[in-house]
Amino acid sequence: MTDGFGNRPKILRGALVEFGLSLPPLFVVFQFNPLQLTRNRTLSYAPGAGGGTSLRDFHKRYDSLTDLRDAQQVTVSEEVIGLEIRLDASDGLEQGDAITGQFGISPQLSTLELMVHPKDESLIGQVVGDLLGAPDGFSFTKRPRPPLTLFVFGRKRVLPVNITSLNITELLHSPDLNPVRATATLGMTVIEGKSMPYLYSKAMKEAMSVLNLANVADVANVMIPG
Repeated sequence: MTDGFGNRPKILRGALVEFGLSLPPLFVVFQFNPLQLTRNRTLSYAPGAGGGTSLRDFHKRYDSLTDLRDAQQVTVSEEVIGLEIRLDASDGLEQGDAITGQFGISPQLSTLELMVHPKDESLIGQVVGDLLGAPDGFSFTKRPRPPLTLFVFGRKRVLPVNITSLNITELLHSPDLNPVRATATLGMTVIEGKSMPYLYSKAMKEAMSVLNLANVADVANVMIPG
């Protein structure tokens, strides 16, 4: 059954997906895309070699901004992403989903929590790995660090991230105290390097910047001293 709007665009959903083979595999597809996404990056500046301690005094030495640009030292931090995920069991309960009826949104919340736990603490993964008989030197679960996660948000952003904070607020519970409504606030830092997901996302960003050249005529309305 359709709603009569055949040209309605398909809404993509964001997701957090564990990178690499492990047991159990971890992924959370957003039930509702975040209403707000914050992206922050900080830069710090310092005098160049032999420049003394005051950045302001260092700047006064240069008449040329080009020379100053090349002389000052700049440290660029990694990008920090913040978002809030909303989870609600109402749709699943209305549709008669058996898992939702029994456990509410506990499966999704538990997966989020496991994304910040070391993989070698996975009890199910250890049992399944032993049953499968992994080859020597290979393990699905014996990793002393939390899993590496991909933040997928549309076709242009597939970013490897470290989850740095996770704050879960359970807002409503079923009679047997399973959470049926909650929010999860996440903080993440982007892993910038030579990985294919990051290079792909960076290429998409550069392509979007090239498209901005279509607005180059707007520069004529800006006064820049010669």
